[in-house]
Amino acid sequence: MSDATSRFLHVVIGPNPPERLDKALARDVPAEASLSRSRIARLLAEGAVTRAGAPATDGKAKVAEGEVYAISLGPAGEVATEAEAIPLQVLWEDDDLIVIDKPAGMVVHPAPGSPAGTLVNALLHHCGDTLSGVGGEKRPGIVHRIDKDTSGLLVAAKTDRAHHGLARQFEKHEVDRRYLALVHGVPDRSDPRLAGVKGVSFEPGGVIRIATQLARHRTDRQRQAVLFHGGRHAVTRVRVVECFGHPPALALVECRLETGRTHQIRVHLAHAGHGRVGDPTYGGRRKPSAAALGPEAAAAVAAFPRQALHAATLGFVHPVTGAELHFTSDLPADFAGLLACLGS
Repeated sequence: MSDATSRFLHVVIGPNPPERLDKALARDVPAEASLSRSRIARLLAEGAVTRAGAPATDGKAKVAEGEVYAISLGPAGEVATEAEAIPLQVLWEDDDLIVIDKPAGMVVHPAPGSPAGTLVNALLHHCGDTLSGVGGEKRPGIVHRIDKDTSGLLVAAKTDRAHHGLARQFEKHEVDRRYLALVHGVPDRSDPRLAGVKGVSFEPGGVIRIATQLARHRTDRQRQAVLFHGGRHAVTRVRVVECFGHPPALALVECRLETGRTHQIRVHLAHAGHGRVGDPTYGGRRKPSAAALGPEAAAAVAAFPRQALHAATLGFVHPVTGAELHFTSDLPADFAGLLACLGS
């Protein structure tokens, strides 16, 4: 590969190539280029791939060993999303990635209902010219998301090589992600009701394993639903950290994600009969027991304005240096204050 300034690649097709050009290029492009097959498809469509000076635009074209293709990457393009000077709590940053402790109330990615004020808007401003380009655009690479009302840790890529490396770790379930949630009731393996819930099993150390398929709800497209045929495989492990009330009426639980599906923790906890405090979508607005918790604590639980979920732990291998990185985040003030009220 030529120098980074020219943004130009020469790819030699190796032995026993796939029949299609796009697949052959994806296989034989230099690893340091970090070009995904979807990016290669776009480059082909744009006429940025040539052979002997002639554009090669058909990704389905047959190829032969020894053929040489030139790929013109060009400079990373600007994105339409506006950069905004929004303060960020940065736990780690280098040339390839950034780790943020996201506050509750911030949307991660711009969407029709939230075009501004998002984490991406903030990252575009914070990172500025240090974004070398992800997928051909000067933008941060978001490899995982957390809900607007969820606080805590999130990693974003600043380069293609970091984006691909992180995405592979998430795909292979190699990232350590642990959340703290306040739920109604106490998940307990001795509870005969919980033992009878399909998809729930028990592991050593008081760990409850919830394994189901997840897919969009059939009638409410904003929600996810538990399935056992079809959908996407999802596994959450739950461990009780602390109980509150006499008798116990609430529990602080640690949820460890093996997979990372949309709303996974929320859906799985609700499926197990332990919806989170402050989550009206998945059954977390149950009336807390004043008799068990005390009037003041019960009122604080009922008034908690968001879902009680915090991304507390994030661990992964740096996709470029190979260093093992591990981050923890303290509970935000509102969540910690609620626990303090319950504890008192």
